[in-house]
Amino acid sequence: MMSEDEPHRLPIDGTLDLHTFRPQEIKELIPDYIEECLARGIYRIRIIHGKGTGTLRTIVQAILAKHPAVAAYRHEEGTGGGWGATVVDLMKSK
Repeated sequence: MMSEDEPHRLPIDGTLDLHTFRPQEIKELIPDYIEECLARGIYRIRIIHGKGTGTLRTIVQAILAKHPAVAAYRHEEGTGGGWGATVVDLMKSK
């Protein structure tokens, strides 16, 4: 069993599921995940935040709106999560 102080180990595959994280971890997690995806050449990511009350989605999208590497973001369409997931397009470095 992991303690709260141990870092989470995530596969960096372009999908970030926030269900296993505490809300206070999100503000650092998302920028770190974006930077790691960019380092690996992943330019489209999917952030699963769930539908719930929309609070987590609002926090996620506020972080994305301020991140300099984010070209665009939108709700996932179709059966991929809808309001429960956000798709993010990242800018390719020159």
